[in-house]
Amino acid sequence: MEKLAIRSDWSREEVAQLYRTPLLELIMEAAAIHRLYHKPGEIQTCTLLSIKTGGCPEDCAYCAQSVRYHTGIQVHRLMEVEEVVSAAQKAKEAGATRFCMGAAWREVRSNRDFQKVLDMIRAVRALGLEVCATLGMLTPEQAHALRAAGLTAYNHNLDTSESYYSHIITTRTYQDRLHTLQAAREAGLSLCTGGILGLGESEEDRIDLLHTLATLNPHPESVPINALVPIPGTPLEEREPVSIWDMVRAIATARILMPRAKIRLAAGRERLSFTEQALCFVAGANSIFLGEKLLTTPNSSPSQDRELFSLLGAKEMPAFV
Repeated sequence: MEKLAIRSDWSREEVAQLYRTPLLELIMEAAAIHRLYHKPGEIQTCTLLSIKTGGCPEDCAYCAQSVRYHTGIQVHRLMEVEEVVSAAQKAKEAGATRFCMGAAWREVRSNRDFQKVLDMIRAVRALGLEVCATLGMLTPEQAHALRAAGLTAYNHNLDTSESYYSHIITTRTYQDRLHTLQAAREAGLSLCTGGILGLGESEEDRIDLLHTLATLNPHPESVPINALVPIPGTPLEEREPVSIWDMVRAIATARILMPRAKIRLAAGRERLSFTEQALCFVAGANSIFLGEKLLTTPNSSPSQDRELFSLLGAKEMPAFV
């Protein structure tokens, strides 16, 4: 099988047809394409730290950090640079090659806190780690400042389809998110953007989300596929977990549409068995988060991940690949 031309001109009908391919056929096609563009068994290992927790004014219906919901999350101010560097060093020693920092902000403000974040980026990059940040909406000027400080990637998830978006978030628009991605891209940052399955969206919404991601030109370098972790106190606390088959179908479709992207098996992974995670990797996932927390939600333990990697014969992907 030869490498295919990378496309950003997928029609919505093509994406729908691909998504609805019989599952075994879809997985096999995704696995073949994965082997063309990535080393089998090599997995990017990332760590995500909440550098400023809680008190967010947004109303994202899934989020424990929204000030609008009673989730029991304690609000914490922005961490000190030394604390973040210490956490990054421990993450590196545990095997992480990318260190991601998240702040519960609606948008970046060009103030003293932003200058502190820039200092964090410089210090973490000096450790030899890739550095990613998720800080809310960005202006082009802020994106350039982040890039100059050494930021590798910017995370800003689309979450769901444009048509379903207002059922989940009303405090910013879909176009706001796209504008932030554009600002990050134009500043020379790689993009980390994906979605969440299990928000109550339809199959059509999932197809629309994948179509939007696959028609970004160039494609995002990283595409997180999250499974909703229902948080008590949020509007989505009663949602049933998304099935493994829906996760695998989304991962395999994303792999075929965006062959070079790292497809990250992100939130909700701790609920998956080793067998289910292995199936996701076969279908094209090749990135995970290490550590027991993803911002405020649970994640697989380090001992579980060591056992998983040993069982699969998997290896950590080097930084800056």
